[in-house]
Amino acid sequence: METTKQKRPTRQEVPEPLTWNLKDLFLSHEAWLAELTALDSDVSEVTQFRNHLINSGQTLFVCLQTKDAFMERVIRVVTYANLKLFEDGSNAENQGNYAKVSNKLATFNGALSFIESEILSFPEGKIEEFFVEEPKLQTYQKNLLDLVKRKAHTLTPETEQVLASLNAVHSSPYQIYSQSKSSDLHFSHFKNDQDESMPLSFALYEDRYELSSDTTVRRNAYSNFIEGLENFKNTYAATYSSEVTKQITMSKIRGYDSVTEMLLGPQDVTLDMYNNQLDIIYKELSPHMQRLAKLKKRELGLDQMYYCDLKAPLDHEFNPEISYEKATEMILEALEVMGPEYMEIMKKGVNDRWVDRAENHGKMTGAFCSSPYGAHPYILMTWTDMMRGTFILAHELGHAGHFYLANKYQEVSNTRPSTYFVEAPSTMNELLLADHLINQSSDNRMKRWVILQLLGTYYHNFVTHLLEGEFQRRVYKRAEKGESLTAASLSELKHSVLTGFWGDSVTIDNGAGLTWMRQPHYYMGLYPYTYSAGLTASTAVAKMIKEEGEPAVERWIDVLKAGGTKTPLELLSDAGVDLSNPNPIREAVAYIGSLVDELEKSFDPQQL
Repeated sequence: METTKQKRPTRQEVPEPLTWNLKDLFLSHEAWLAELTALDSDVSEVTQFRNHLINSGQTLFVCLQTKDAFMERVIRVVTYANLKLFEDGSNAENQGNYAKVSNKLATFNGALSFIESEILSFPEGKIEEFFVEEPKLQTYQKNLLDLVKRKAHTLTPETEQVLASLNAVHSSPYQIYSQSKSSDLHFSHFKNDQDESMPLSFALYEDRYELSSDTTVRRNAYSNFIEGLENFKNTYAATYSSEVTKQITMSKIRGYDSVTEMLLGPQDVTLDMYNNQLDIIYKELSPHMQRLAKLKKRELGLDQMYYCDLKAPLDHEFNPEISYEKATEMILEALEVMGPEYMEIMKKGVNDRWVDRAENHGKMTGAFCSSPYGAHPYILMTWTDMMRGTFILAHELGHAGHFYLANKYQEVSNTRPSTYFVEAPSTMNELLLADHLINQSSDNRMKRWVILQLLGTYYHNFVTHLLEGEFQRRVYKRAEKGESLTAASLSELKHSVLTGFWGDSVTIDNGAGLTWMRQPHYYMGLYPYTYSAGLTASTAVAKMIKEEGEPAVERWIDVLKAGGTKTPLELLSDAGVDLSNPNPIREAVAYIGSLVDELEKSFDPQQL
């Protein structure tokens, strides 16, 4: 049987304008390799400070500055190798360079681990004394104080160096998953209702077939997609189980009460904030989403509402397509409210080949934005001419705008805020795009389509990723009890999460239980639930921008520029949102409910 692998274009066959410009990082492979080699000797510029950090505040400051300069170079080298792999993971040279960089990064992390170890060995109050002695150290205040907080969970300097040197091993579960998914996981063709053979890939399924208005295409593609996943379920279960075991082992070694406590630490998030996000949305959003599923089943005339039907367009005769060029014009118009500095970044993003939008064999699925310090952001996506892609691109441009500003105004070690906040700037762009489209359109059907896209955004963050977060919570609880994680147990857990949320409104087949195989987020700590946290925040701020205008925009831009210099609660407080209590979560859930209300009215003949 012919496979998708034989039909998809190779990377070399893709027209250059559809790809990102990696020459903005390195002019050539040789230039990249020369820099990688140079870093080996230049790391001594940082390690020369070993055993001297206690000498003075100035010594500590100069060391941190030197480390930042070195890490800026490392980030560019690592980013180049990563992006080459993500654009074509089937390329043996890309695979080799990725592995080479991973090993180098582990070596560098081991060599630089003395900085944290020495700071953690300072006598109590020494850091505060250094802040007075060397005012420039205030630049690193949050990082240094956060480090002191971790002192109780830090091991001996020798042990920390060993663990740092094993980073490549620690990241191997994700590397194995990612490389296998891009290089080895292939799907057989499926038939449409005209008995025509249609190619299938991860990108084609997630970006086109899962969203298809053709029930035969949607369900047949799903059947073959699940068949492909089945072939790797035991391998991926072993890979994910290794990741979970690693995290639990590290939490015990470091003396945490639980793996959840350890993983929430870097996010500056309390256990209550974490549980509020999961509990409230899982329980209180469920009735609204079940109403949406039942509406979709009725309007699409489905015999049953299967899991694979959830993303089918409700108005199946109105699924507009759009060119990439027109989509970027629309996004830029929608974001004008954000002001000139932000708009300059957006224009560069769409005009200067920051975006890789090609479809080719070996390319990573999904979409992401990588923002190397000292260079511009890079966005990966697969453009399929469906208008939903406009929202995906706006989302990734939100990440790009955020980190372009953070990189510009902060030191390299201060750019990244908590992952609890990270999805707020991206979803903000989606909300602004939706508002713009509704205001610009006089077509009620188009307005309904935009409401459906908004619901798509909330579905992505408040359903897809929230249910991933709930799955993670259950996985860690089970693993900490000593229960094994197998393909069967993981699928059973995922199936339980789905049925608990959807109730009798959706038929959850056994294949739906394999959904845990589809996302790399489980290898990124407690990341999935933060999607809903970010959208909770952007929902509140978008409302402020609509009501207040420029003052709210200025507050938001300042928050983006702050990067990682503040906690997520401080950042959101500066923007005017208090997420220390559950009210904003409930308000966001209520807003989603109002969107479902509007949708139901739009299909009620008495409302027309």
